Amino acid sequence: MKKNILSISVLFLSLNLMGQNTSSNSSGHPYYQIPDYPAEYTAETVAARMVDGLGFRYYWATEGLRTDDLAYKPNDEARTSEETIDHILGLTNVILNSVLKEPNVRSGEQLKLTFDEKRKKTLENLKQTSDILKASKPGALKDYKIVFQNDERSTEYPFWNQINGPISDALWHVGQVVSLRRSSGNPFNSKVSVLSGKLRE
Repeated sequence: MKKNILSISVLFLSLNLMGQNTSSNSSGHPYYQIPDYPAEYTAETVAARMVDGLGFRYYWATEGLRTDDLAYKPNDEARTSEETIDHILGLTNVILNSVLKEPNVRSGEQLKLTFDEKRKKTLENLKQTSDILKASKPGALKDYKIVFQNDERSTEYPFWNQINGPISDALWHVGQVVSLRRSSGNPFNSKVSVLSGKLRE
């Protein structure tokens, strides 16, 4: 009888631990860890790797944020963490539209999304961008312009501006989210290795 109880206890504990191991990545969102790097160096694969690095950092900067964290701001003039996350989402829309060859058109209405929906959309934008870049032929970057369009005119920028503009800007703001969550008492996971793109054991 004792042996059976011990066996059942061990089985229950094993199943519980397995559930914990898989639940941390059960959302299905990309960038829990960084994808394998491409086999070749091209301008397009290097740009994709930059986007992957952004995606990995964003995943862990926003993982486990609480309502208090999202509402936190250091002073009255600053953005809250959630307002910063809104801005990052907007930047990833610009990044994705560039490789889709679609203009950025400002609409009067903003979609009302939950934090989880914003996070998912941001990560998916980055993953789609990276996938397109990796599948692109050499020389394709010249066709991936940033286009801002309104009723009166259209303004274009080459992909160079994508690197020093939205991609770098998004990285900057992800760092702000990390700093803000530390200030609100919920620090970034110390097991995250941005060098390897994985969680340390």
